[in-house]
Amino acid sequence: MNTLSGLPPEISQDQLQKRVIRSLSASQLLSGIGNGASLAVGSLLAVQISGSEAFAGAATLAISVAGALSALPLASLALQRGRRRALTTGYFLAALGALGMMFVPPTQSFPLLLVSAFLLGVGNAANLQARFAATDLAAPQHRGRDLGLVVWAITIGAVAGPNLIAPGAAIGRFLGLPDMSGPFVISLVGMIAAILVLNLGLRPDPLKFAQRLKQEQTDGVSSTEVLPRRSSLVEGVSALRALPQARLGVGVVVFAHLTMVGIMSMTPVHVQHLSAQHSGGSALAPAAMDTLVVIGFIISLHIAGMFALSPLFGMLADRWGRQRSMVLAQAVFAASALCVILGKNSQLAVTVSLVLLGLAWSIATVSGSAYVSESVTEESRVPVQGMSDTLMGVAGAAGSGLAGLVLATWGFEGLAWIGLAIAGAVAVWILSNRSRAT
Repeated sequence: MNTLSGLPPEISQDQLQKRVIRSLSASQLLSGIGNGASLAVGSLLAVQISGSEAFAGAATLAISVAGALSALPLASLALQRGRRRALTTGYFLAALGALGMMFVPPTQSFPLLLVSAFLLGVGNAANLQARFAATDLAAPQHRGRDLGLVVWAITIGAVAGPNLIAPGAAIGRFLGLPDMSGPFVISLVGMIAAILVLNLGLRPDPLKFAQRLKQEQTDGVSSTEVLPRRSSLVEGVSALRALPQARLGVGVVVFAHLTMVGIMSMTPVHVQHLSAQHSGGSALAPAAMDTLVVIGFIISLHIAGMFALSPLFGMLADRWGRQRSMVLAQAVFAASALCVILGKNSQLAVTVSLVLLGLAWSIATVSGSAYVSESVTEESRVPVQGMSDTLMGVAGAAGSGLAGLVLATWGFEGLAWIGLAIAGAVAVWILSNRSRAT
């Protein structure tokens, strides 16, 4: 047996990392199917049940609040029991959320919508933690690449998800449920499959293996001993407060998420409103299937922008530098906002803007997350990562919660102006940090 963690001698650390990446990637693909459908349908259900566009962000708000509240507990669970237990717990709760969402359309229950969306949000927090799990055993020069590969893996499922609205509707009818229930049947199956993949593939657990490896390198302690040390989350918060590099990386990720969630969550409602204007119908009427398909297509393109090129952006961050990549993200955010501002009520402009929004989010998230991971000590890394995900959840909750009010007051263009202002402010922050560093 291998002296490290009881591995068979023929399995090296590099081979184990490849298996971890494959398992994480497969779970991201499967869970992404459910997330994509939820993004496209959740806001429409909120408007349909409440009868007001001001509540369009309610489901996304619940998802984001769940992400904020569950990120640190999941990080703590990972420290105590390993990544496998933390990730499968998140997906299990998300599966319960998908089950609840199946019964929202027939019951027209707004509380059930919020509770179910909240549970789905715990699954989103697990997805975010998965990108950090990819770095547990990664070589320092490949952290951006490996993180980007896992982020990329969600592409197929997430892009397919919104386009499964029509097949999902057929499944719903077959089961005697409304059309909008069907996509969540697919979501439920995807979450269960992701749990099975992680239970089989993350053995040994990458975080526990990395901890044992680190201890053996520093103390020479036998790997058969269980490590009792648990990093304190307070230590992670203190590290984040003390290190300006870590604060910058977290800030870039958080503001990227704030901008993306705020604009993306209102896009289905805005597109539905445009379709109603063109047809002379009501924006609050139940969406016709052709409008749902259009919305699903636009959200799919947006999600493709978020994930499809993430390996490329990871390699770019490794070679070109984290801070340069973060500045590039702000430029793409600005281009996205200008598409909406200059395109006014053009559906094509909205589509292009959403693709650019996804690309900007991807560049910022990959480069910012890699910058966070390398800016803190080994002992503080997981707690700081958990704090980063918590703040992402808070930002998402704020974005989705306020976006509906902004949409109702100033329209979709108002959201774009806010996004443009945020991109400019973050770019100044990054450049000023570079100036101090030099």
